[in-house]
Amino acid sequence: MTRRPRDTPLRVRALVESLLVAAAVTSLVTVASGFVPDAYVAMAVGFVFLAATWALVWRSDDVRVSLSGLTLGGLVLPGPLNARRLFREVCKATLWALAFGALTFAPFFFGWRAVWHVRGSFALHGSVVDLLNEISGQLLIIALPEEAFYRGYLQSRLDEAFPSRVTVLGAPVGLALLATSIIFALGHFATIREPARLAVFFPSLAFGWLRCRTRGIGASVAFHALCNVFSALLGHGFRVY
Repeated sequence: MTRRPRDTPLRVRALVESLLVAAAVTSLVTVASGFVPDAYVAMAVGFVFLAATWALVWRSDDVRVSLSGLTLGGLVLPGPLNARRLFREVCKATLWALAFGALTFAPFFFGWRAVWHVRGSFALHGSVVDLLNEISGQLLIIALPEEAFYRGYLQSRLDEAFPSRVTVLGAPVGLALLATSIIFALGHFATIREPARLAVFFPSLAFGWLRCRTRGIGASVAFHALCNVFSALLGHGFRVY
């Protein structure tokens, strides 16, 4: 009889826990999106993600928080805040996001136009304040909570269940990246049952790769928010949504 590795029970526990938590959190955000007034849905969903991340990671020891990539430049760790470290982490996350945007936004634009059959001209009528509100909302209410849960807790926990890795462009990735992206896509579909929502699987792969490459969620938060802002600007500018 083949002898199983001694860490098998721990890996099974990590897998079962992560899948049960993902199912529970997805159910909660689905209920929130269905019963909370539209003006507060994003805030309610974000609260669920942040509450789950706090309960599962942030209230644990500093080592667990660090391994999950959830230190946020030291903001959530006890003790004096290192402003230089925080500034460095913000700059690094921003540069990663801008680099990915430079690589992906042009092909996304042409694909987006083809999908939506856009023929008109682009024109924005909002103010700078409107743009800043859009950016801050996408960053703090949507991208941060989602990345904290999906990339900080879920992908990190699934990495414990699937420890095998391959290096892709300098990032050690494994089945956890694919599994997290599938769950991410299904979660979006559960809240709004349109097949197009499943397409978030693909940017999720980029978010997860950034998590692996930078060992934190800062870059994935920044790129996630940038993607959402870019999509919103296209929708508003071409009067599609």
